[in-house]
Amino acid sequence: MTNLNCSGRHQRRTAPQHADSRNELVRAPMHSRVNGWSSPLHVFQLIAWLMYSFMAIVGFGIYIPLLPSPWKFAAYGLIGIAFVLHLFTHVAAVTIDPADLNVRTRKDYSSPMPVFDNTKHQHVINNLHCSLCEVDVGPKAKHCSNCNKCIADFDHHCKWLNNCVGRRNYWLFFITISSAVCGIFLLTLVVLFVFIEHHVNPAVLRTAPQFQTVRGNGTWLVFLPAAPLETSSISLLVLAFISIMLGLACLLLLCHLLCFHIYLLSEGISTYEYIIRKRQSLNPKEKEQSVPPAMTSNGTTTQSLGPLESPVSCEAPLSSRSCTFKLEEIGQTSSRLPEPICAEMEASSGERHVDFSSESPIQKIPGEPTLSLPVGWNLSGIEKPQAPGQNNVKSEGIPIVQDTLGSSIMDATVVHQQLITDTQPEAMHPQYLGYKEQMP
Repeated sequence: MTNLNCSGRHQRRTAPQHADSRNELVRAPMHSRVNGWSSPLHVFQLIAWLMYSFMAIVGFGIYIPLLPSPWKFAAYGLIGIAFVLHLFTHVAAVTIDPADLNVRTRKDYSSPMPVFDNTKHQHVINNLHCSLCEVDVGPKAKHCSNCNKCIADFDHHCKWLNNCVGRRNYWLFFITISSAVCGIFLLTLVVLFVFIEHHVNPAVLRTAPQFQTVRGNGTWLVFLPAAPLETSSISLLVLAFISIMLGLACLLLLCHLLCFHIYLLSEGISTYEYIIRKRQSLNPKEKEQSVPPAMTSNGTTTQSLGPLESPVSCEAPLSSRSCTFKLEEIGQTSSRLPEPICAEMEASSGERHVDFSSESPIQKIPGEPTLSLPVGWNLSGIEKPQAPGQNNVKSEGIPIVQDTLGSSIMDATVVHQQLITDTQPEAMHPQYLGYKEQMP
């Protein structure tokens, strides 16, 4: 008798309260599937077996017996080996239970599966323990929602097998695909040969002893030599055309699947891991979150460092907010920074920065009348003293700095240090004090 939980209100609902409700309906517990033969069967599984049966009957019953004697036995041997190998590996891959060892040991497939409650568990498997199978699983095990159990070294759930592909049946699955490619490729060549020779030289295809009793070239025999049946040339050609088209379609799909798994084997990953990597590459946000912070030379990470000092100051002109500095001989070079970055640099830096905006801080000297001048402006006829080995610094709202070797390009750190030197207290600039005394 099933115990009902009356404490959770959302589990007692039988219908959504409104159309856009995020709470899903509580479905009846489902049983775990043992293998690919367990119900429900998938339609792709039925299609796979129908295609195998059709190719086997058409190939071994109609077209291979029409080949000349040397090629007939070779076709029976090669194509027969491919089809028999495919049959055994296909049946084995469907029949094997790919579940984890602890699941197969402790789990009772006749008991219903519990309903996963995402309010108690964020994931089905946490710390290598499955909350649904209620067992400890391996590191690469995944809980398949179609099979309702944990699969050891989960690769993918194959709809053509109607079973999961994992560690226990992966190589059987791989041999199944390989044998199918070889068998269908050889059989398509045989049918194509019969289709061409029927128009070029039909006598090559009528070497069987049973054709001696057949009158007319328009009548052909099928299912030789066990149960010969008469048919027309049109039926033989139409069936050959259909077989060739189906064979090419199967080869296109199977070759793509086989090449994909050869690539996975060369990379040493599974189909599930490949899909996860693709999702992360398509979502740049998740990719950035997964990248660890870079390490510096002293062993610290970039996230632990404080705000970096930048030699470029944040300026606020009327048109846009940017950080610019002007160099001689090459015009104006701008390095624009977004407004939040500039604001953060100004707020976080503890040093004194130069602001070349229209409003500047007022410098005060005790006992002297104050005069508000924009910092960095060059007064007409007055030059500031320069340090030995340095050239003049011209300021026209934005400082201009020239290299001592004559080049107009200087290192950004040198520009920043020059700007700090120009904005020292007024006691270091006696000419500027003399100009203030002349002011009324």
